[in-house]
Amino acid sequence: MTEKKPPRLKEKYETEVVKALIKEFKIKNKLAVPKVEKVVVNSGIGGASKDKGLISGYSDDFAKITGQRPSVQKAKLSVASFGIREGNAVGFRTTLRGAKMYHFLDRLFSIALPRLRDFRGLPITSFDKFGNYSLGMEDNSVFPEVEMDRKAKSFGLEITIVTSTKDINKAKRLLELMGMPFVKEE
Repeated sequence: MTEKKPPRLKEKYETEVVKALIKEFKIKNKLAVPKVEKVVVNSGIGGASKDKGLISGYSDDFAKITGQRPSVQKAKLSVASFGIREGNAVGFRTTLRGAKMYHFLDRLFSIALPRLRDFRGLPITSFDKFGNYSLGMEDNSVFPEVEMDRKAKSFGLEITIVTSTKDINKAKRLLELMGMPFVKEE
């Protein structure tokens, strides 16, 4: 039986990033080194909530992008002005951990983000007070898993990267060392 090779980004974290963070922040305990705990990916489906075929197509694309089937988020309230009834599907969500998380982040950092039009880097201001980073993407077609020639429309994604540190500087440096392309400060 052959051993499965760990994700490329996880290897980079364990071999390079941990050492750099220990040295840079003078961390004494290896368990105190900041790490990415999970990635939460959300998407609203907008007007597609009435079309079962479109919902299925969105769900399939979402699963291809993230590597796992999403949970369907249903409306908690009816809102007549939006044409939404309680219980209608309004979005998808998935939480990635472990190997799937590292595979997703690797594709996000090295393939999807550089393919965005006029991309110059991600803003540093998107960290919350807990050291987590959130970003939004208007178009899912930058992921190579999505087929461009099909009839389903593209949809946006909201991605939250949850870190183990509450220190924004440590979280920023962690993501920087892992390959997240931030805007260059001038």
